[in-house]
Amino acid sequence: MERHTIKYGTTKFEYFLLRKEVKNINLNVKPDLSIIVSASTDVPFDYIQKFVKSKAHWIQKRITYFSKTLPEKHSIKEYISGESFKYLGRQYRLKVIESEEERVSFIRGFIRMQIKNRDNYNRKDNLIKAWYNERTHIIFNELLNRTYPLLEKYGVEKPELEIRLMRARWGSCLKEKQTIALNSELIKAPKYCIQYVILHELIHFIHFNHNKEFYDFQTALMPDWKIRKEILDQEVIRDL
Repeated sequence: MERHTIKYGTTKFEYFLLRKEVKNINLNVKPDLSIIVSASTDVPFDYIQKFVKSKAHWIQKRITYFSKTLPEKHSIKEYISGESFKYLGRQYRLKVIESEEERVSFIRGFIRMQIKNRDNYNRKDNLIKAWYNERTHIIFNELLNRTYPLLEKYGVEKPELEIRLMRARWGSCLKEKQTIALNSELIKAPKYCIQYVILHELIHFIHFNHNKEFYDFQTALMPDWKIRKEILDQEVIRDL
């Protein structure tokens, strides 16, 4: 990716330009405040610069919004009873219980942590991360198994699933590896949003580019995908 800047009044915005086969110029401000622009290699750089400058006011609004909401949402967890954790689109309270058996479980609307020493922060951190990791693999594979049959009849082989933390996208289709990668943070989104991302990446095995054929096919398989995407991008992202 190329790094460029534009000036808006007395403010300078730095953005990253990604050249790929897309029909339009796409502009996105991420929750980490990075600005990503994607455009075809056929689009002149001067045109891209003018386009980004024309969106400067919108960019400023998004940066202001994320700057106000992220610090609170991303505060360091203390892992104490009553603290809130997001799982599959809902906030759940944590219950910390001293116990000889150390484990994390989801029970009766609470995330329950059993731990020998409730003052051992590192151990609590590791337990929560291990629980999220376990649930992520179970839920993502369950939803892949549920969604894949929609593409199987079109000759798509069932791909391998790779789960990792991504900064700038929900998922990725690694066609040459017959793999789809999903952002581990999706475990905090509703299942129907995760399923939308999985379907989106599976369709890339048939239509690699985001063209009309891609979106027509996606609409045929999941008529409400725009609603799911909007919930994911505008609601869930606030808590990630």
